[in-house]
Amino acid sequence: MDRRTLPLALLLTLLAAPALAQTVEAEATPVAAVVAAQAREHVVLTTSAGDIVIALDPAAPVTSANFLRYVDDKRFDGTDFYRGMVIAPGLGLIQGGANNAPDRILDPIAHEPTSQTGLRHTDGAVSMARYEPGSATGDFFIILGDVPSLDASPSDPGFAVFGHVIDGMDVVRQILAAPKSATEGEGFMRGQMLDPRIAILSARRLAVTVADPR
Repeated sequence: MDRRTLPLALLLTLLAAPALAQTVEAEATPVAAVVAAQAREHVVLTTSAGDIVIALDPAAPVTSANFLRYVDDKRFDGTDFYRGMVIAPGLGLIQGGANNAPDRILDPIAHEPTSQTGLRHTDGAVSMARYEPGSATGDFFIILGDVPSLDASPSDPGFAVFGHVIDGMDVVRQILAAPKSATEGEGFMRGQMLDPRIAILSARRLAVTVADPR
C-alpha cells in the first residue's frame, strides 16, 4: 500500500484557509480527502498472523469511541480472532475481540445503523457484533467483499460499521482461510470457529498517520 502523507506546510495552509479551499473545490477535493483521512484515529491490531491497520470513521462517533476505549484500556490485548465465516469464495467475515469475557467487556452502546451513518458493509469494513440493537460491547468483525445484507433496511437495523481496514487485508484473508473446528460453535456458527484461534497480541492507536487510499 502507498503510505502517502500530506506535507505539514500544505496541511497547515489548508486548515488556515478553508475559504480558499472552497473556491477551488474541484482542485482541492483529493487533498481534502487526505486531510480528512489524516484527521481520523487509526488503530493497529498486532496479531499472530500479522498487522491490521484500521481507520475509524467519525460518521459513527459512539461506536468509534467505544472501540478506542477498549484499545486505550488494553482490553483487546490477549484476545483473539475466533470466527471465520465464508459466504462464498472471496466473500465472508472474521470476528474477534472480548468474546463476552466478563473481565473485559464494558457497558453496551447505542446502535448506530448504516442508515444513520451512511457507512456500508463493503470490502474491509469493520463493524460491531451484537445480539439485539444496543447490545454491542467489545466484539467486532471485518468484512471481505461486499455484504449489503448486513446494512440497515426498513425491516432490519443491521450492524454498525465504524471504520475500515487500510492496511493488512492480506492478513484478514489469511485469517478467514485458517483451519476451523468441525464441531465447535452453536447453531449456524458451527464449523466457523477458528482452530487454532488467531491471537490479538495488542491493539494500539497508531502514532504515525497513514493516508487512507479510498
